[in-house]
Amino acid sequence: MQALINLGIVIATTAFMEFVAWWSHKYVMHGWGWDWHRDHHEPHDKVLEKNDLYAIVGSVISISLFIIGAWFWMPATWMGIGVMIYGIIYTLIHDGLVHQRYFRWVPKSGYAKRLVQAHKLHHATVGKEGGVSFGFIIAEDPAKLKLELKRQREAGTAIIRDAQGAL
Repeated sequence: MQALINLGIVIATTAFMEFVAWWSHKYVMHGWGWDWHRDHHEPHDKVLEKNDLYAIVGSVISISLFIIGAWFWMPATWMGIGVMIYGIIYTLIHDGLVHQRYFRWVPKSGYAKRLVQAHKLHHATVGKEGGVSFGFIIAEDPAKLKLELKRQREAGTAIIRDAQGAL
């Protein structure tokens, strides 16, 4: 029975991390943490970005949970595993699939294509204001995201890049 509880904690934590990632992306990375995130939205040919510092933050959270689990409260270990699993999924989807930092594959259909399209639409804005699709694993319908970007442009809350990525 304890194994099922532990598995439930891991699954629940991994799922909850999508909300944490959405919130931190929208309100931290596109807010007071923009200095670290900015280079991720600008063209460059560097191997590393300042934005990669956020991966270190996630790792520190996971490691901290492992330490808390080992010393004080065992369920924190399973939460640390959930955070770590989310980090792996994030790295494969965001850095690997969407930005092709580790491998080259452009999905032609299915949910993988939707993930790529949604995140490309996230990068359609210039600067930290406005934007859509702040999550990483749950991707909204690209047609709805395009309508929201159009609304933001018309309202003056976002500057949208042209189709080639320039202003």
